[in-house]
Amino acid sequence: MNKRILLFILLGIVVAIQFIPVQRDNPPVESEIPAPSLVREILEQSCYDCHSHETEWPWYSHVAPVSWLIAHDVEEAREHLNMSRWNDYEPAKQHELREEMWEEVEEGEMPRWFYIPLHPGAALDETEKELLRYWAIGEISVALSGSANTADH
Repeated sequence: MNKRILLFILLGIVVAIQFIPVQRDNPPVESEIPAPSLVREILEQSCYDCHSHETEWPWYSHVAPVSWLIAHDVEEAREHLNMSRWNDYEPAKQHELREEMWEEVEEGEMPRWFYIPLHPGAALDETEKELLRYWAIGEISVALSGSANTADH
């Protein structure tokens, strides 16, 4: 087969797949995750794009086949943990989810490695990780007082 014909066929496929619909929605926020402002900032910068109804859909999320992958990842992430529906979880489940969040961060699973290059602000430094850990185990006041003490020195 001629290379030119193959190129036109491939181009036709790329154009055609752009018309396959992909759901990129942000339903209304039903409830916010209760967290101190420092922790909330960390969650918003590193977690909300996938785990809330406040997803920012970048331009490349409108280009197939990347759009399919991003929409799928957001859907799965929201199914597992949705910070915009926090009050839907029973208190025991909320506690479990906070612990799971920390475990994922501690193990380097979250934020995902492929998310960081396009969202470098989502990468967590050691101080942010420490705040998340204290929040997850319910000892955030200890972490905040420790941060305040180090800021004074």
